[in-house]
Amino acid sequence: MRPHRLLALLAAIRTARVSSNVLIYKRTPSSLALTSRRALTATSISSAALYSTSAMTQPTPFYDLKTQQPDGKTYDFEQLKGKVVLIVNVASKCGFTPQYKGLEALHKKYKDQGLVILGFPCNQFGGQEPGTDQEVADFCEVNYGVTFPLMAKSDVNGENVNEVYKYLKEQKSGLLGLTRIKWNFEKFLVDKEGNVVNRWASTTSPEAIDAEIAKLL
Repeated sequence: MRPHRLLALLAAIRTARVSSNVLIYKRTPSSLALTSRRALTATSISSAALYSTSAMTQPTPFYDLKTQQPDGKTYDFEQLKGKVVLIVNVASKCGFTPQYKGLEALHKKYKDQGLVILGFPCNQFGGQEPGTDQEVADFCEVNYGVTFPLMAKSDVNGENVNEVYKYLKEQKSGLLGLTRIKWNFEKFLVDKEGNVVNRWASTTSPEAIDAEIAKLL
């Protein structure tokens, strides 16, 4: 091969190598950027899924509640985890007082399946619960054979509302969006995860909510 042709060939080879390196250099940052974006996206999705799972398993504030029992001891709602709970404000001299019978029937029927009924005696409606805690307990036992827990007398409305009813009303409003308790024997139903899932007026009998309770057990 003639010398001038050999020199031209060597020059062409060097040019090709430089061009190849430039192309590689230009592609590499782009590829890294794309890989980086994909990695960040995957990390974000993974983090979001982890946060979502954590939020789903977070216990509700329902289990942080406490209330007073007639003997002065504290009833801690933490013991209600995994239970279906029916909470009722009760009175001994009300037209709805016979609902004690239906409540006790629900208690006996479902207590072994995880239902807990809590009665909250209250004297805010027509002064229909005037007695002491002991008198309330005696009345319920003698007249209706009540064996489900009754809490100490307390307010369910107003400035001195107990923390349980303050929470329940915030979670589930009543007719026309009103939150206040309107009369004796209103009912709140809480599922096994501590969510307040239903609220019924005084006129709704215990028998009428049997099926709704059974669905949650």
